[in-house]
Amino acid sequence: MATLIEMPKLSDTMTVGTLVNWLKKEGDPVTNGDMIAEVETDKATMEVECFEEGILIKQYCKEGEEVPVGGAIAAIGEAGEAAPAIDASSTESTTPLAIEPVVETSTPEKPVVEAPAPSSAPSHSEPIATSSATNGDRVKASPLARKIAESKGIDLSQIKGSGPNGRIVKADLEAIKEAVSNSIQAEDSKVPEPSSKAIESVPTLEALDLPVSNMRKSIASALVASKTQAPHFYLQIEVDGAPLANLRKELNQRLAELPKEQGGIKFSVNDLTLKASAEAIKRVPAINRSWEGNSIKQHPNVDLAFGVAIDDGLVTPVIRSAENKSLRQVSNEAKSLIKKARDKKLAPNEMSGSTFTVTNLGMFGISDFYGIINPGNAAILSIGATIKRPVVNDKDEIVIGQTMKIGLSGDHRVIDGAVGAQYLLALKEILETPSLMLV
Repeated sequence: MATLIEMPKLSDTMTVGTLVNWLKKEGDPVTNGDMIAEVETDKATMEVECFEEGILIKQYCKEGEEVPVGGAIAAIGEAGEAAPAIDASSTESTTPLAIEPVVETSTPEKPVVEAPAPSSAPSHSEPIATSSATNGDRVKASPLARKIAESKGIDLSQIKGSGPNGRIVKADLEAIKEAVSNSIQAEDSKVPEPSSKAIESVPTLEALDLPVSNMRKSIASALVASKTQAPHFYLQIEVDGAPLANLRKELNQRLAELPKEQGGIKFSVNDLTLKASAEAIKRVPAINRSWEGNSIKQHPNVDLAFGVAIDDGLVTPVIRSAENKSLRQVSNEAKSLIKKARDKKLAPNEMSGSTFTVTNLGMFGISDFYGIINPGNAAILSIGATIKRPVVNDKDEIVIGQTMKIGLSGDHRVIDGAVGAQYLLALKEILETPSLMLV
């Protein structure tokens, strides 16, 4: 008898999942442990494991459709066996999404250029086929494709998409780019040398109506709850960033060129601030608390979350018991979690249960800002860029210094300003004497 494979509950807040990719086709044999599909949850994209053996006799949903948790996505049975009938409402999407969300805008109907296949872009001498890809007066394109088109000044209405239902995806634009590149190379000998001042195309503004992904819905819900339920207060401290920068330079000069098996590693500012943040919590453990309604819980370990920006939004992977880990361990774990986040391979337990959060926008040149508290934390730390500016030293001399501004947003239900100030002072001491975090 055939067995139904249901949409699994892959996170505590998940109610629906988007089936973004089938890894097995109808008719394919499957065994226990095979991954049959990729599903986008409210936090990440994860693979669905099959625990049955047999033939995938039926796919109940298409790629890009949302299915409620517990809804049937496939049936596993024997060859030739009929798939069981299911209630259509259990698998129908309330908000159908394409694999890459479709963005539709009204444009005048025009003849369009068909994008060549990514693996075989035509040469300049080959004719380019034309066809209608606008589906009436609408152009279908993924947000990523639309973003690339904006930056390159490409008119999407003149491209035929190769994605489902004719939507334009990233590969179509890359194929067009390759074809244009081939054309330029072929005509290079005929074109006079360009002037030293190249004129770059300026992207045009346009109205967009972007679909809300499961991840963005989750972010919106969590942060609205945090901002409305947790009374935020804000503190800021200025730190001398030179000692930290010098330590990082010295460590990387010694270690960055070594092979990994000989201890080679390259530390980032983020690695050092994460380690320092955990060390400071050991000095001020009251910051490592959470609001439990009728009680306030102080946590015995620092489960340190940090923000990672990805295409769909922001995730906060967690370094467990960060206070007990060396700088090298923190760095290696952070890099591993960042890679997983960008590959959308984070497991639910790798981004839940934090006790304190650090967010860093210094790499974007942002000098000071305040984050919204991660639900379940008492505070969030905001790390700004290290900036050279005139400062007054101990001898009352004006010299060039490297300053770093660090902000703290606190939940006033759990901690008061004095606790936040004590924590920032402890962090300042560690950052200005960074050898303290190595012992």
